[in-house]
Amino acid sequence: MRRVGAVSRGICAPIIKQGMDLVKVVADSVTAAARQEGFTLNDRDVVGVTESILARSQGNYATLEQIAADVRNKMPSGKIGITLPILSRNRFSSILRGISMAASDDGLYLQLAYPSDEVGNPLVSLDILDEKGVNPYTDVFTAEEFAQIFGNPVHPFTAIDYIEYYKEITDNKAKIIMANDPRAILKYTKNVICSDIHTRHRSKRLLKAAGAECVIGVDEILNASVDGSGWHPEYGLLGSNLATDNTIKLFPRDSQEFAEKLSAVLHEMTGKNIEVLVYGDGAFKDPIGGIWELADPVVSPGFTKGLVGTPNEVKLKYLADNINDDETAIKDFIRNEKTESAGNINSQGTTPRRFTDLLGSLCDLTSGSGDKGTPIVLVQGYFDSFAD
Repeated sequence: MRRVGAVSRGICAPIIKQGMDLVKVVADSVTAAARQEGFTLNDRDVVGVTESILARSQGNYATLEQIAADVRNKMPSGKIGITLPILSRNRFSSILRGISMAASDDGLYLQLAYPSDEVGNPLVSLDILDEKGVNPYTDVFTAEEFAQIFGNPVHPFTAIDYIEYYKEITDNKAKIIMANDPRAILKYTKNVICSDIHTRHRSKRLLKAAGAECVIGVDEILNASVDGSGWHPEYGLLGSNLATDNTIKLFPRDSQEFAEKLSAVLHEMTGKNIEVLVYGDGAFKDPIGGIWELADPVVSPGFTKGLVGTPNEVKLKYLADNINDDETAIKDFIRNEKTESAGNINSQGTTPRRFTDLLGSLCDLTSGSGDKGTPIVLVQGYFDSFAD
């Protein structure tokens, strides 16, 4: 019998530069690792490639000046409201600086959510809201009023006071309000950039219905190239990261095409049908800070067709408790009756999340966000069951 189930391996790769043939680099890296480490590649193995190196190979970068130019084109009045961004130096600070460059000196308004942002970065706790008698659904404050009630809260991991930090990086141009309803910004301006990620469509809808004159999302900034910039046709600046003091790296384009091409090349090299996905942030929540990791618009922007869908599994420990620990009977049940188990007690407690979200999260945890040097992840045995 086999002794190993699912295995996730970080695969080392060279530093990726613009113009590199990333399909070849990844295929060569995976097959070389298999030869060197003595493992075999199999049908339904999964190769994950981090979105960062795909974007780097594409040269999908933009400067703050190019961001500002696009904002000026789309909001020529210079009076701009920004709603509900996340609290992040890596993710939002450069976007804010670029927008600020396009705003008039007295025309930038920034609305921050509280007690935390969309992905859980906290300003204050729910307990403190209760103590102060504040209702986050209805109460609106200026930054100064917020400080009088709550002091100057700092992020638990970075120790950054993001209210002051966002003021500083706009050279104190931004006037900050604290509110959770995006329509609160309309008191100050009818021209709004929705900066939330996963709730952006609702925010745009609410603002337009409430009389906003010009509403765009961060996903509509650099959704086409400006002055030779990088771009993303669907997500714009969503999924972007700080690159240098004056540039950002955007989410990669053509991820689906890349995944399918890499799978075809791996099949040519190995004879195996290997699935591929491009992954960004994993979709998981930190239990201490309460921060949800997913600052990208999706976990996986491109993947092969074998990764479509959700698991159809049964709860092995439930079967063990109810089929008298009979391994043969349990294996027969998994082989023959699992397809009938969706939604009934045999499958209760299994995870009905998409394969791409589960595998992308596993890949993100394996590769890490630091200096491991493994932007490629090989997952084997993920689709095996106890009966295999």
